Amino acid sequence: MQTQEYGQVRDGIHESVMREIDFSRSVEDEEVLELIDQGIIRAKRAGNLNLDEMKRMRQELFNAIRRLDILQELIEDPTVTEIMINGPEDIFIERDGKVVRTDRAFVSMEKLEDVVRQIVSACNRVVNESTPIVDARLENGDRVNVVLPPVALNGPIVTIRRFPDKPIRMEDLLQFGSVPEEVAAFLECVVRAGYNIFISGGTGSGKTTFLNALSAYIPPDERIITIEDNAELQIRHIENLVRLEARNANVEGCRPISIRDLIRSALRMRPDRIIVGEVRGSEAIDMVQAMNTGHDGSMSTGHANSAQDMLSRLETMILMGMDLPLPAIRGQLASAIDLIVHLGRLRDRSRRLMEICEITGMGDGKIVTAPLFRFREIGEKDGRIRGVWDRTGELQDREKLARAGVECPWA
Repeated sequence: MQTQEYGQVRDGIHESVMREIDFSRSVEDEEVLELIDQGIIRAKRAGNLNLDEMKRMRQELFNAIRRLDILQELIEDPTVTEIMINGPEDIFIERDGKVVRTDRAFVSMEKLEDVVRQIVSACNRVVNESTPIVDARLENGDRVNVVLPPVALNGPIVTIRRFPDKPIRMEDLLQFGSVPEEVAAFLECVVRAGYNIFISGGTGSGKTTFLNALSAYIPPDERIITIEDNAELQIRHIENLVRLEARNANVEGCRPISIRDLIRSALRMRPDRIIVGEVRGSEAIDMVQAMNTGHDGSMSTGHANSAQDMLSRLETMILMGMDLPLPAIRGQLASAIDLIVHLGRLRDRSRRLMEICEITGMGDGKIVTAPLFRFREIGEKDGRIRGVWDRTGELQDREKLARAGVECPWA
């Protein structure tokens, strides 16, 4: 069947099913599928469909009515790592580190808007012309960002960052060549011993994935509280786990609950460690204070181009939330954060651990850092960047290792 004719038949069945569904009551999936099957059988009798087209149309119609329409197949494709929708007709995906345009398109702007509302309402959030920007997540944890007109000039913009169904472990990162065994062994020691770690990197460098991998080293008998804008972390070996998620204001009058509110509340929940998914603004001061008040082993992530830049950004974020002298802010940071792990995405699209820096204290009014490991590029082979991780220093603060009774030959 010609593509245009196929689309006309599908749209006709879609309209018929939507007219027959009784939206005044709860409708089960089986009932929707039965109505779809009846429409497809009628089209088959008219000689318009073969068996393969019937199977394909059944799935497409069910996705359009009960799921996320043309996005459903992309979301279920494990090879797709990012979905970028620039209006109803321009849909791009990232697969194997390469961004390509798909041949898929929504039938109308209204259908795309319906899918956006379905995604956002599922996590109790609202997006409209008065609140045109929102962060949300899918049921499987995939991160969603939505920007609507009038802010977006070429229609609703939807960006979906996909995460693997099975959390990536440190063993997987070793296999990918993202981190060497020596560094992984070192990180296991410092996480177990309760060093406060901040993970920095650019967009798409794998910060959340790396934080998930590091969290696997946390002793399973501890009480952990995770705080996120959108729940993405997948910590599965901790029984005493509390997961908190921020909330935006909505049309029902619910007041917003910020990351700052959640961190303050978490301090009263008797946590051993607090893990903040990402620090973006004034909540940095609360995260730093939590690290400074006995919650050893706390971790977080942030956007930056280097470990040193991350410290500068944290200074700026703290100033957004509290008017403190810069020396006082630097003193807080130097005593709160033990290690900065910086990640990068190289030109071959691979994600690597680029450096690990220890915060050793203050000197001449500035935070003093000492690099421990640093990635050095040595060439390319078959389009892949090759490199080695140089050991550039020894861990100076070994007190937490000693207190935890952790022996670490790599430190």
